Amino acid sequence: MRIRAALTETPGGPFVVQDVDLETPRPDEVLVRMTAAGLCHTDLGMQATWPARRTPMVFGHEGAGVVEAVGVQVGGLAPGDHVCLTFDSCGSCAQCAAGQPAYCHSQHALNTSGRRGDGSTGLSRDGAPVYGRFFGQSSFATYALAHERNTVKVPADLAAVLAAPLGCGVQTGAGTVFNRLRPEPGSALVVIGAGGVGLSALMAAVVAGCDPVIVVEPVASRRALALELGAKAALDPNGADDLVSAVRDLTGGGAHHVVDTTSRSEVLRQAVAALRPRGDLALVGIGDTISLDVMALLTKGIRLHGVIEGDAEPARFIPELVGLHQRGRFPLDRIVTTFPFEKIGDAVAGMRDGTAIKPVLTFD
Repeated sequence: MRIRAALTETPGGPFVVQDVDLETPRPDEVLVRMTAAGLCHTDLGMQATWPARRTPMVFGHEGAGVVEAVGVQVGGLAPGDHVCLTFDSCGSCAQCAAGQPAYCHSQHALNTSGRRGDGSTGLSRDGAPVYGRFFGQSSFATYALAHERNTVKVPADLAAVLAAPLGCGVQTGAGTVFNRLRPEPGSALVVIGAGGVGLSALMAAVVAGCDPVIVVEPVASRRALALELGAKAALDPNGADDLVSAVRDLTGGGAHHVVDTTSRSEVLRQAVAALRPRGDLALVGIGDTISLDVMALLTKGIRLHGVIEGDAEPARFIPELVGLHQRGRFPLDRIVTTFPFEKIGDAVAGMRDGTAIKPVLTFD
């Protein structure tokens, strides 16, 4: 079938919306008509470094839509189901069996190889392969092929623009709090970076009863929103004379938990200094190499956590987040800005200049 997709033709190249062809679903696949797709920093980071040999490429990994068709081996979904697409996993390795699919042994092959296991992609243009299968979906397109394990049913009355970000950024931030840190009520939690992941962590910390919740963010409008979402303080890292002292004063001696979305060494060193003894530092941002003082970690007994996808088991966790939102306890709508799919370049610009916290593409 002929669809529209945002193609990246060269490493670091822009998204260009073009016509491509998509195969019918195989026995284990699900065809989803996209109604919304979130834009995430992971899309931009992977776009910048994607190998030329696997272009043109279709990214997108926060899709939401309606099931159009299912393969004969798919038992839990049916045409007409409203769904959220998330990361893929094998379902059979030790990590998947333990309820930790984000650490699936086949994580790379299923999410970031650009193709199926047999080398095909399901996408083509003028008979030539177009790479995809990004996070098992490639949702920057009007239709996508996914699998039952990365397709989660959501209520039909949940707006697609709210369902889409649940698939990655929101579950990463919220899951880091709920699933990994599991803070006690009244514990002090600091979030560094008030983007989509950071504000999702903030909302989860508020639900968990953390007090105080503090946000560190250079953009004034995002600091203001953090306060509206329940933060007791929002600090400007460029304006505070001594950020570490400010956090210690606000928390009565140091934070119990810090969630960092920046992966910047200088920021992480401040985070370690702002933690109280035996505090937790969760790293959720994409980065490369960081430098920390080992003795600072040892003498304070700091626990470092690397967290992917919020340790989430999406089939369980995404419905929990939907329930919190529907009960008014997780105001996800406050962080979403929508853009027409054909204006994906505007969504990228909004994310890069900070005017859009969580850009979400909409499809007519």
